[in-house]
Amino acid sequence: MNGFPSLLPSTTAPTPLQQRLARYTPGLRQKLATVYGSDQGFDAWLETLLEKISEVAQQRSSVLLALDQQRLQDPDWFLQQDMLGYCTYVDRFAGDLQGVKQRIPHLVKLGVRYLHLLPFFRSREGENDGGFAVASFEEIEGRLGTLEDLRELTSALREQKISLCADFVLNHVADDHPWALAAKAGDAQYRAFFHTFPDRQIPDQYEQTVGQIFPQAAPGNFSFSPELQAWVWTTFYPYQWDLNYSNPQVFTEIVMALLGMANLGIEAFRLDSTAFLWKRLGTNCMNQAEAHLLLQALRDIIEIAAPGVLLKAEAIVATADLPAYLGDEQRGVKECHIAYHSSLMASSWVALAEQNVELIQAVMRGTPTLPAQASWLNYIRCHDDIGWNVLRAEAAGSLAGAEGSQLALLRLRHASRFFSDAVDSYADGLSFQASDMNAVHGTVGMAASLCGIHSAEAELAQAGICRLMLMMGLTLSFGGIPVLYMGDEFAQMNDRSYQSDPARKNDGRWLQRPYFDQDALDHLQDMRRTSSMVFHQLNALLAQRRELPCFAAHQPRMLLNTTNQHILAFVRGITQSAEHCIYLGNFSAEAQSLVSEEIFAQIAHTQITQHSDQLANTHYVDVLSGEVIGAAIELSAYSQRWLRLQG
Repeated sequence: MNGFPSLLPSTTAPTPLQQRLARYTPGLRQKLATVYGSDQGFDAWLETLLEKISEVAQQRSSVLLALDQQRLQDPDWFLQQDMLGYCTYVDRFAGDLQGVKQRIPHLVKLGVRYLHLLPFFRSREGENDGGFAVASFEEIEGRLGTLEDLRELTSALREQKISLCADFVLNHVADDHPWALAAKAGDAQYRAFFHTFPDRQIPDQYEQTVGQIFPQAAPGNFSFSPELQAWVWTTFYPYQWDLNYSNPQVFTEIVMALLGMANLGIEAFRLDSTAFLWKRLGTNCMNQAEAHLLLQALRDIIEIAAPGVLLKAEAIVATADLPAYLGDEQRGVKECHIAYHSSLMASSWVALAEQNVELIQAVMRGTPTLPAQASWLNYIRCHDDIGWNVLRAEAAGSLAGAEGSQLALLRLRHASRFFSDAVDSYADGLSFQASDMNAVHGTVGMAASLCGIHSAEAELAQAGICRLMLMMGLTLSFGGIPVLYMGDEFAQMNDRSYQSDPARKNDGRWLQRPYFDQDALDHLQDMRRTSSMVFHQLNALLAQRRELPCFAAHQPRMLLNTTNQHILAFVRGITQSAEHCIYLGNFSAEAQSLVSEEIFAQIAHTQITQHSDQLANTHYVDVLSGEVIGAAIELSAYSQRWLRLQG
């Protein structure tokens, strides 16, 4: 098992695939041996796995092989300031995959380079968690199209330089997936694909330390299966059976499914529920070391078989736990290429509720420098709820112990209520999974509704637009890949029709899953419409971002001190050259003012001084308004400025 000579014939020069096998196999073996052991059975299993990986890699089309090579030569391709994502459900956006193809011009107009289509592979009959209860990794949901439709779509997107991202649910499958059906039928091999228990003794021990995802709709983490006459681990819903990754055959099957999808032309995968992969008694069964090793092994496998593909970690965890999902550059460890920055998202909403940026600043201080070829994914809304609990550490401030925990609870509960049921709030959202009135509940709602754009009063609606643009501007300038959620470009509001649908009424997240507003698209030139105003303002922000290299993901970021709790300030690109940009955002309902010199002096004392010759006779200009900045910087309510040096 030393280099697998059968895969590396010595009579001819090695192919690119064989070279990648030779490069990544040692590290892959080390990671998997740590998880599964390194006895003789392990060696045989790993050799079979590598043979399967090699076989699937050789099935990639010439177009995808060319794309792999192109991206190997330009590994920073997804880090540039023109990278923009768009996230949507297929049916809500365009009916089916063919319809998505017809909507590509809309994506091009926005400048989208990365399209995340929420689950479109065949899901469970009946309740299916919005498609995340996957019944097949190989079939498209019938009402959405066929595999051929998918291939056509990926090709059409690629022509416009748009990469398709698909969800890949790592933690579980539906209870009508072939593996689960085989287990129900008495197949011991497939029963071992899941965590099953003959009684409640061990499950009850786990329940003492494991949290609940849906305490109202699906309390507990275990469900009884009459067919198995056993308790099955079900972290999310009873019909989603957690996979048993301590069984190496599960890892093999998951790898084959992922690579098969990649060969269909999918260029990025949102790895769903990555934090939950490994179970350990006495812990919360999240962020375990083995889960990270498995993700790192997946990264090695992608580098071998499909190096043009990106892996994105959906790990909605505390800020301190986020960086590990991108790897560790000092140790030479690579994990996922992209990770959701859920803490930034949640803290920006708290800033609106409190009119205070302290929590965003704390999150930014806790956000480390990105490893090479890695990026945050920044967003303000998505198909899921806003989970406030990821901010527990930051919300405690400088207080420790019970006192800090109490402060965090009060602050986050205030934010949750502000955006759901507070009588003095502009927001129109709902609490999610609100079974305990004293707990911190998630919040659901479209961004426009949470920002208060729904108001019938023109002045209040305009303030809502300013809030929405402020939130958008932060995601565009922070550093990473900003992703628009379908409908936000038109300020689409909540859709309460789900409440009359028996299949959806128990899941409040459908509030933020409206159908695409074709009428808004058809009337973009009518500037009397809120949808048109928002669309054109957003497009102006996007156009400016594309012209600012300092907003690329890998450019450094430094917080600036304003001594004003309402204003967030940071600089991007400062250590690279004189080409830097200052972001200023006013999260207050009142106008604010800053002394220019107090901001600019902080920059003058950094490494930018080595470029002092380039800074002579220059001044700062707000690229959003064209205004030359004088002695004072004025920011109206919920406004932002992007300041850039000009000669």
